[in-house]
Amino acid sequence: MDDNQSWVQIKVTCDAKDTDTVASVMSMVDNGLMIEDNSDIDDLIKHGMYGELIDESLLEADRTKAAVSVFIPTIKSPAESELFIRGRLEALGIPFTVEHIGVREEDWADSWKQYYKPIKTGRRLVIVPVWETYEAEPGEITVLMDPGMAFGTGTHETTRLCAGFVEEYTKPGCSVLDVGCGSGILAIAAARLGAGKCFACDIDPVAVRVAKENAALNGTDNVTCAVSDLLKQAERIPGGYDLVVANIVADIIIRLAPDVGDYLAEDGTFVVSGIIAERAEEVLAVLRANGYRVADEHFENGWYAAALRRA
Repeated sequence: MDDNQSWVQIKVTCDAKDTDTVASVMSMVDNGLMIEDNSDIDDLIKHGMYGELIDESLLEADRTKAAVSVFIPTIKSPAESELFIRGRLEALGIPFTVEHIGVREEDWADSWKQYYKPIKTGRRLVIVPVWETYEAEPGEITVLMDPGMAFGTGTHETTRLCAGFVEEYTKPGCSVLDVGCGSGILAIAAARLGAGKCFACDIDPVAVRVAKENAALNGTDNVTCAVSDLLKQAERIPGGYDLVVANIVADIIIRLAPDVGDYLAEDGTFVVSGIIAERAEEVLAVLRANGYRVADEHFENGWYAAALRRA
């Protein structure tokens, strides 16, 4: 680590049995993890390690719990990294608690705002924080964002990759379904690009509230936001949606794959993102098995996103 850099430790405590999954999710933020797992101490003692060589605090530690930490420089928006982690673990149904170390609690919610600036995600789309002033260039389309406690500012590679595909595949008057919408950024972007009906859903009620607020902020009254566990409560429309977007995580996209076809128009496009590059082939194998082919794909900084059509 750079001694001159300011860092924040995001520490997730979970059941020991979930350590590997939690570590996998957190490695999507950064590969430099610290894992504290006391579940194997009894085995170490049983197999010959002398108890007196182990720190007493470890002997008294709860063997059923583990902790995974990642260290984020403050200039890289640690608050959004935490939201990303929270969203993915909640989607996976894993019980956990989060603490952040290295910044005062009262400063946490706003500590990252100074680094969140307008960002261009494609040829025309520009994501603009609501507290920033931005003069759009001719042809640019702005999307105002106040992410609050929901993931999705446009700074993360997964969102940028997905927003690029949204810009490419959104046609005037088309219908869009955003599964795992977070701040609502992708559905709102589609609406600003000329889409007709847009339905955005998320398992997190806080994210849905934030998405509704952002839709109102942008004047996109054709964006409907609702709480849904994946597609269970998603609104169906005759003929299916022209564009379905899922910026979630590899395991959830795999779970989603068999059901998307019921919501996707016959000639529609299914955009997936939030996939760490090493798992791209695994996800694609499942998608191909469910009748999809890759129409376009992009990699960025270890992340993968793809636009798919029916095979």
